[in-house]
Amino acid sequence: RDAARYAGNRTARGLVTISIKEKIEAANAEAFNRINAAEPVLVDIVPAGDVVPGLEDRMVLHAGSPVDWKHMSGAQQGAVMAMAVFEGWADNPGQAGELLGRGEIRLDSNHHHHAVGPMAGTITRSLPVYVVENRRFGNRAYCRLVEDRQQFGDYSQEAIAGLFNWRDVWAPALALGVRHMEGLALKPIIAKALQMGDELHNRPNAASAIFAGAMGAPMIGAGVAKDDLTSTLNYMTGHDLLFLGLSMACAKSAADAARGIEYSTVVTAMARNGKEFAIQVSGLDGQWFTAPAPEVDGLYLPGYGEGDAGLDMGDSAITETVGWGGFILAGAPSILNLVGGTPEEALSYSREMREITVGLSPDYLIPALGFQGTAVGIDIRKVVQTGILPIIDTAMAHKDPGHPIIGAGLVRAPMECFHQALRSFAARYAAE
Repeated sequence: RDAARYAGNRTARGLVTISIKEKIEAANAEAFNRINAAEPVLVDIVPAGDVVPGLEDRMVLHAGSPVDWKHMSGAQQGAVMAMAVFEGWADNPGQAGELLGRGEIRLDSNHHHHAVGPMAGTITRSLPVYVVENRRFGNRAYCRLVEDRQQFGDYSQEAIAGLFNWRDVWAPALALGVRHMEGLALKPIIAKALQMGDELHNRPNAASAIFAGAMGAPMIGAGVAKDDLTSTLNYMTGHDLLFLGLSMACAKSAADAARGIEYSTVVTAMARNGKEFAIQVSGLDGQWFTAPAPEVDGLYLPGYGEGDAGLDMGDSAITETVGWGGFILAGAPSILNLVGGTPEEALSYSREMREITVGLSPDYLIPALGFQGTAVGIDIRKVVQTGILPIIDTAMAHKDPGHPIIGAGLVRAPMECFHQALRSFAARYAAE
């Protein structure tokens, strides 16, 4: 309707509406097919500076749309300061804050570099990242490790020590195993984990266990030193969220394959930086559409409450972008102990998401919904038309720097992002 209104007279309006609608439907079908056709394979785990395009020295990539140091949320500031200490640019968080305040450390969005990161999402050159290749289309995506301290803004020595263990022991050991097996196909792991009650965002427990089981023998075969092997096996088997970094990279590789399709109204990214919630759309590639980040409705860990929570944050909503996470809560009722809600509400959420998406996945199935597929391809038109907003299950960070995880819950994307995107879409394609 907006495109027609821009187009001109009454006769032209009817003709343009039909033409544009047909082109949109064809473009959205193409985006849907590309997301579903993705074949993600873990091909390596290496320092981000070796593989992430455009990642420079003294640069920190972060979750969400671009934001400068002054306007960063407290948790994201804390995480960035921790990365400056990790890289050796500063001796302590206070000194790191001074460097950042003077603009001596550059900041940029992960999504500008084909990358994603959980919560604050921070990535620097020395931090090893998962390298996931979409074998169907040849594009690659990158994600950092998942943990419960530094990525939430904790800059303590204990939090930074976890990054050093990843850099020096766990990532190199896993990388040897991945290279020994010449890559690990991740689509079968995801499909199996969904049958086991995962939703691949806040509950990737089954996928983490499957991945840990798949890596043991290859690491041994690759000759990983005994102490490093033992440490890495202990790390993997005790880390229920281990696979989240991989599911995020898989989702990013699938969504990126659907970018830049003319006339498509399918969302290719949802991301949050603790200040803004932002989306990107296939047919408007490269543009961010933002609104203030919402509060998360959830459950708190002991010692924390509503007055402590920051606003929604993280790139992990890339999982919902391809139909996982909150979109498949019906198949992951165990997660309700973490985020709150009832099984009936979980079923309702998953059914709602079908109203705002292009179609159902032929590969990723939900037993609780009669083995029907996950809802894939968020359509900005349908969101605005129905008033149904994408549901996301997420963790919560403190409003101030220096804290680990404080809880988890559910959040809805803000409608203003979709209104902005639809207006921009109408303006761009109205000339036809």
